[in-house]
Amino acid sequence: MSGNVEKNPTDPEGNPSSVALSNPNRMFYPEIGVTKRALAEYYTEIAGWIMPHLANRPLTVVRCPEGWKKECFFQKHLRDAASEVLRSIPIMEKSGLQYYSVADNIEGVIELVQIGALEIHVWGSREDKLEQPDMMIFDLDPAPEVEWASIIKAARLMRERLSDLGLAAFVKTTGGKGLHIVAPLTPKTGWETVKSFSRAVSESIVREAPGEYICTMSKEKRKGKIFIDYLRNVRGATSIAPYSTRSRHGAPISMPIAWDELTVELKSDSFNILNSRRRLAGLQEDPWAGYFSIRQEITQEMKKEAGI
Repeated sequence: MSGNVEKNPTDPEGNPSSVALSNPNRMFYPEIGVTKRALAEYYTEIAGWIMPHLANRPLTVVRCPEGWKKECFFQKHLRDAASEVLRSIPIMEKSGLQYYSVADNIEGVIELVQIGALEIHVWGSREDKLEQPDMMIFDLDPAPEVEWASIIKAARLMRERLSDLGLAAFVKTTGGKGLHIVAPLTPKTGWETVKSFSRAVSESIVREAPGEYICTMSKEKRKGKIFIDYLRNVRGATSIAPYSTRSRHGAPISMPIAWDELTVELKSDSFNILNSRRRLAGLQEDPWAGYFSIRQEITQEMKKEAGI
């Protein structure tokens, strides 16, 4: 550390913040000139969008202290980063008691920026109901040769399948190559049921078009196909948070979109730290309007229809 320390520059009143940024001019994304300070400014400006998706949720991060082009590592347990603005909560795992971070406010997110977190990943449940997920997520992960139009087709097929079962679903770009389909859930059902149900839905799509889709991890068999990853619906598994940056070229963002925005002109990495704020500032309506107010759960009837 050079000793170059700056108080959070995004404080609207210019008051000292409890979060200090060391080396604020460190280049996190040198190809587009995005510094640590610029990343902190991005999150502060879009706080109202991202915080509802992070609040009370265990987090894991991808840390790239010297920027995305240098060493990066995935970190689940952040007890060493605990502070006044980044809480640490105990969670029992197979290996014993471990500690996860929770960001209650945007200053907690800025603390993550301070330690070089370029990706924020979230559990599928919140700390008050850790054993009952409040979302079911399908990661549509294409092989490199799969056309974007085919990924769109898969997303719409998944939406239709879930709708037929009685579940509303939302879509977001991943900032990588694919899409996430997310169905909010009232947190009543345990992890095993959500995993079994999501597997059954995925397998039903694969059965109908085995040449296009696969839902097993086999790399050898994925050529030319879209991998429907339902294993995000397992206790302790995580997914990239809406509005989080990715540790990839150009600082792409995982962006919630409306279903009618899902066109061939759009790509999974179309949104980035430079254009996302303009997009959000210009929206007339939240593309995920209703996400947090929907009350839906996996019923016995749904399970029977899905074949579990």
